[in-house]
Amino acid sequence: MKRGLATLILALFTTLPAQAASCSWSARMEEDEGGSVMMASVCGGPKGDAHLMLACFGKPVLSYDLGAAGGQLEPGISGSFTFKAGDKSLTKKLELEAMYNYFTTELSGPADPLLSLLRGKGNVTVSADKYGAATFPLKGSGAAIGKVLAECGKGSGGEAD
Repeated sequence: MKRGLATLILALFTTLPAQAASCSWSARMEEDEGGSVMMASVCGGPKGDAHLMLACFGKPVLSYDLGAAGGQLEPGISGSFTFKAGDKSLTKKLELEAMYNYFTTELSGPADPLLSLLRGKGNVTVSADKYGAATFPLKGSGAAIGKVLAECGKGSGGEAD
C-alpha cells in the first residue's frame, strides 16, 4: 500500500499547481502504478501550499501535506492532529510518509467520523502543537469525497504490495 500511495501522491503533486490557485475541493482520476485511482484534494493554509488528499486503497486514506510550514520532517515520526469544523472536533494520529514529507492515516470506511466532519460546511482547521494550524475550505467536499468513496472497493489501483 505504501509504495502505491507514494506513487499516487507523487502523481498528484505534479498536477496540483493548476488546482492550487482556487483552493477548492476537486475529485479526479489519478494514475497509480496499479491503475487509475480517484483522488479528492483541497489546498489551504496561510500560503495555499498545504493539502488534504483522500484516496481509496481498500479503505479511505487521508493524507495531509503541511506545505512549506512543515519543512523537512524526520523519518519515522507521527503526530496527533486535531480537525475542527464548526463546533465539532476530533483528533487523529497520522504517520509521516517520509519519502514525500506528508502525514497519512487509514480511515475505518465511509462512515468514519473524520469523513463526516470533512463533509461539513464552512472550513476545517487542522492543527498540531508541533506543526501549527492550516485552514481548508469545505465547500464542495461532500461531492469530492463522495466520488472517492464510490470508487472504494471497486478494485481500482493502489493494492497493497
